[in-house]
Amino acid sequence: MSDDDSVLLHTEGRAGYLTLNRPRALNALHHTMVRRIDEALSAWERDPAVATVVIRGAGERGLCAGGDIRSIHDDVRSGGGAASKTFWRDEYHLNARIARYPKPYVALMDGIIMGGGVGVSAHGSVRIVTERSRVAMPETGIGFVPDVGGTYLLARTPGELGTHLALTGGEMDAGDALLCGLADHFLPAERLPEFTAALAGTDVAEALRQHTEVAPGGELAGHRTWIDSCYATDSVEEIVDRLERSGEQAAKQAAQTLLSRSPTALKVTLAALRRARALDSLEQVLDQEFRVSCTALTAPDLVEGVRAQIVDKDRAPRWSPSRLSEVTSAQVERHFRSLGDEELGLAGGPDAGTEPV
Repeated sequence: MSDDDSVLLHTEGRAGYLTLNRPRALNALHHTMVRRIDEALSAWERDPAVATVVIRGAGERGLCAGGDIRSIHDDVRSGGGAASKTFWRDEYHLNARIARYPKPYVALMDGIIMGGGVGVSAHGSVRIVTERSRVAMPETGIGFVPDVGGTYLLARTPGELGTHLALTGGEMDAGDALLCGLADHFLPAERLPEFTAALAGTDVAEALRQHTEVAPGGELAGHRTWIDSCYATDSVEEIVDRLERSGEQAAKQAAQTLLSRSPTALKVTLAALRRARALDSLEQVLDQEFRVSCTALTAPDLVEGVRAQIVDKDRAPRWSPSRLSEVTSAQVERHFRSLGDEELGLAGGPDAGTEPV
């Protein structure tokens, strides 16, 4: 294994522990981290002494704030995006592998979990949230589309909650994440060390029985009526119009949020969600997301969005096209075309979801 310390590995008793170790960067994922996680999963899958795998984040701020998007920005500008495609290929294979992992995979979703952080946690078999959890797929704000299986997860939330979350990039607290099916159990943050240590000596079911509690209620349940009504259409323009006319202040705020996002990203995200609903497996959705992500590298909004939010931090992206009405169906459709020999190819293959990176 690599001697890079961005992911710390150790075993204790029955458990193998993965700690994302870039706390100053909120444990943002880079390619070496993806490879190191995959190597550990391979080793522990074959090790009969390891009964459970646990993933957590170093520091107090969160498990993982997503992928290292600044590196994607720099890669597109200097290298045309080749390194980003390679990173996503390995990352999406890892996401699928986590979903099919044969041993319990316990994700401690404490603090901030966004983008790629959702990919390494919400596909796990045991997903723990705390009162500090803030889970989101905020990609439309940087001119991108939810990936790492995010459209698979959000397409399967109750009603239109996933559409609302995908388009606005809104955050879920613990109660919301449980409602939306992105988490399974609630545990107060102060009890995480005790729970994590218990996994070394007992099975997961017993540790959950002893430590988990009833979660506080979230906010989304109270907004289901207008969310389900306003987002039940395949047109982003119609969604914005319904939100503005709903009479609900929260809906009007959602409309304003949408109007600040990349128009292209909004339309592609909505199309991706609707298509994901009709796909049978996570692997099929990841194949679709890879097409969308690679195509986004050839359009201006991703680089511009990262520039505005991360590089220059002026928070004033200049989207192109700048209006929803200017985004054509052909511009949306091209994101879903086959990549030919460059397809991800997770669905249908004999090693679907388990190919080493």
